[in-house]
Amino acid sequence: MLGIASSPHTHKRRTTGQVMRLVAYATVPGIAALFYFFGYGVLINLVLCSVSALLAEALILILRRKSLWQLTDSSALLTAILLALALPPTAPWWLLVIGSVFAILVAKQLYGGIGQNLFNPAMAAYVLLLISFPVQMTNWLPARSLAEHVPSLQDSLSLTMTGYTTDGFAAHQLSLGVDGLSQATPLDTLKTDLKQGKTVSESMEKPLFSALGGLGWNWVNGAFLLGGLFLLWRGVIGWQIPAGVLGGLFACAFVGFVIHPDSNGSPLFHVFSGAAMFGAFFIATDPVTAATSPKGRLIFGLLIGVLTYFIRAFGGYPDAIAFAVLLANMAAPLLDNYTRPQSFGEGSK
Repeated sequence: MLGIASSPHTHKRRTTGQVMRLVAYATVPGIAALFYFFGYGVLINLVLCSVSALLAEALILILRRKSLWQLTDSSALLTAILLALALPPTAPWWLLVIGSVFAILVAKQLYGGIGQNLFNPAMAAYVLLLISFPVQMTNWLPARSLAEHVPSLQDSLSLTMTGYTTDGFAAHQLSLGVDGLSQATPLDTLKTDLKQGKTVSESMEKPLFSALGGLGWNWVNGAFLLGGLFLLWRGVIGWQIPAGVLGGLFACAFVGFVIHPDSNGSPLFHVFSGAAMFGAFFIATDPVTAATSPKGRLIFGLLIGVLTYFIRAFGGYPDAIAFAVLLANMAAPLLDNYTRPQSFGEGSK
């Protein structure tokens, strides 16, 4: 999903499989942070999504009479990893299967396979699930230090397969914090509080928040930032898209915060909450669905950052990375048309 050998994002000649595996390795810090703060459900998501995606990819290759050796390019595996990391750790097994199969069969293979898809497969599947199953998709656990019940591995497996832990707790009960109040994600909580007439400072007094965003989520974003810097260092991605995403989000949040600080989160809150770093370095940089020229990639990133802020601030969904990426995917061909350097003699007639 995130690369082909001739990609303009890749400065060294690597095979598709090498690029995919490097991106997968770069998610390890983020996986570790998510596991620490949100438990075994993160690992269960990874396993079930990976198995479902690989089986779906194998099935379509058999039906299209193509070699199963194509599974070794790791594109299906990477799509599964990215989708799994975007899903709540309380997600039921059928949600993981539906999302993974949709990402591979519809968002990727229906367009012709790797390198042909218009939309980012992981985000297309995420949006499908969010619209179709909003309750299951917004049921995140509180960070470990705020959780009243921290599910064990056995509890997490039972929750995924049956909807209840071994002690009979449902997912919505596990979302309660030590104070007995529901602990939604920081972006969810802030948006709800603002709708109820509270100010940002009043909302930030809750134990869910920290100086750089939500408790736990700031470390998760920092971990994905570390993985993104690894990708930049290895030349797997260029700087333009991540800089555009984070710069656009930061700039819009700064303007909103300066104009009306009582109803707008700080710029640092926005870039260290939700999927900001994950989206900037791992989702938006998919070269198949992004703009290709350096200028086009920068504008593409800025578009995602701006859209993310406006959907967060004025839309119905607290975190907007997936919607912003898909909207920017639609604009990528237009950006290429106006920003791609002309070949010698082109347009001279």
